[in-house]
Amino acid sequence: MLSKAQISLITSLHHKKFRKQHGLFIVEGIKSVSEFISSTYQIHSLYVTPDARTKMNNLPQNLKCIEVSEREFLKITTLASPQGVLALVNMAPIADLDPEKINHTHSIVLDDIQDPGNLGTIIRTAEWFGIKTIICSIGTVDAFNPKVVQATMGSLARISIHYTDIHSFIERSGLKTFGALLSGQSIYKTDFGDSGLIILGNEGNGINEAIIKQVDQAVTIPRIGSAESLNVAIATTIFCSELTRQKLYQK
Repeated sequence: MLSKAQISLITSLHHKKFRKQHGLFIVEGIKSVSEFISSTYQIHSLYVTPDARTKMNNLPQNLKCIEVSEREFLKITTLASPQGVLALVNMAPIADLDPEKINHTHSIVLDDIQDPGNLGTIIRTAEWFGIKTIICSIGTVDAFNPKVVQATMGSLARISIHYTDIHSFIERSGLKTFGALLSGQSIYKTDFGDSGLIILGNEGNGINEAIIKQVDQAVTIPRIGSAESLNVAIATTIFCSELTRQKLYQK
């Protein structure tokens, strides 16, 4: 049975302030929760309905697992169609991002991305294409927002996410920067080399002017139709796909 204190704790984690205060975030769904159980993240507690419990195989014996009724579960879920599985997960310690650790690969830099669904999709896409690090501006939506976590479908468990002053980071990284802009060299004629920072901007305003000044190569996705712009998550997918194509077929 759920106590009022447990309900209060879980619902408070819908807000960034309390996620930071408690050092916890919410993960829901059988697949996503299973991914985090198998990852390096530490599970604080697991809440499951009787039906969902039968679908969760090989749970660690030391895992704090609390069985709740379907009715009780509706008090804590963030989803419209929940699967009856919700985990509270400990946030990993925040580590400084050392440019030396990413100077032989490509990383994604996000400048004030606001939509949780976009960030979640970007994280999931990055993992598909083997991108291991995403560097976010301070103004980018929190990666531990429940909507972001849900959209990653478990990929957040394996991607390194950092929040920092991206202007300062770009300056000291020494890596070549590629900015996704409406005008620039075609992505299909751009040599991305073996490493660099792929910068994508805010949904409404794009990359801010201060960061544009740090872009070494402006890159655009050629437009054939008449749409005004591309969704940032879709644009990220196209960039990641082209990076992969070059690595696989141009060596």
